[in-house]
Amino acid sequence: MVYHNFDELIKKVKGSSARKRMAVAVAADEHTLEAVLHARKEGIVEPVLVGDKVIISQILDEKGETVPEEDIYDVADLKEACEKAVELVREGKADFLMKGKVDTGVILKAVVDKEKGLGKGGIMSHFTMFEIPTYHKLLIPVDGGMVTYPTLEQKKAIIENTAGTLRDMGYECPKVGVLACIEKVNPKMPETLDARALQKMNEHGEIKDCIVEGPISYDCAISKEIADFKGLDSRIAGDVDVLVAPNIHAGNIMGKMLTVTCKAKLAGFVVGAKCPIVLTSRGSSAEEKYLSIVISAAAVK
Repeated sequence: MVYHNFDELIKKVKGSSARKRMAVAVAADEHTLEAVLHARKEGIVEPVLVGDKVIISQILDEKGETVPEEDIYDVADLKEACEKAVELVREGKADFLMKGKVDTGVILKAVVDKEKGLGKGGIMSHFTMFEIPTYHKLLIPVDGGMVTYPTLEQKKAIIENTAGTLRDMGYECPKVGVLACIEKVNPKMPETLDARALQKMNEHGEIKDCIVEGPISYDCAISKEIADFKGLDSRIAGDVDVLVAPNIHAGNIMGKMLTVTCKAKLAGFVVGAKCPIVLTSRGSSAEEKYLSIVISAAAVK
């Protein structure tokens, strides 16, 4: 199974037998609550709100909405609100976590706490999905938000995080392209060496249940016609699911080009923890927050 657009994912999540419970850290934010309430209305989540109860209640009143009293935790302090939201997930009172009106560093500190956090011992990475008007299915470029200059082992972990999340969503064998500006190994270009090493790991069974190819250029990964013209023998060209950027700058630039120039829709969350973590920017639109909730709910095991 692959998803061609967000509507297909929404339909899949709405058809689930049970709504997922989502803990929202520092929920006193109009855009966040708008997305959360939209997801609740669609039958996707049941929200558990943590933050300043007075402000949360005021926003809910303005929108003509209510949340059960037992699902609102009055914790005004930002740090303590993040810790409480993480605690709710750890205790099984919520299935996944969402960041509200708080700096990313504050909530991540609670998430990575060795004693009380949600870490699994490996690295966490950013999972982003894009619906692009000119591509036939959802595209997942990684990592433009978490790991700055990934080592070879970290790139392996990013692929495993990403492919594992896609399998949780229903993908059978995700197709992964490790990006460089050329399709051949060049000893003077370490990105190409890493890309080929990752392909070899996949061929030798060290990276399982996906297809990894690299190095591959963006144009060849997206267009089979271009790959054929260049004489590239590829199993993923023109049908790639995941694009692995060489560093955070390339990943971030690629994502912004897709949204700003190509008018792509975006959703994203953090993977590699014990649950999905919706970690959108405070400036993200309500739609982006809503779609991020949808794909996170789809990835909950």
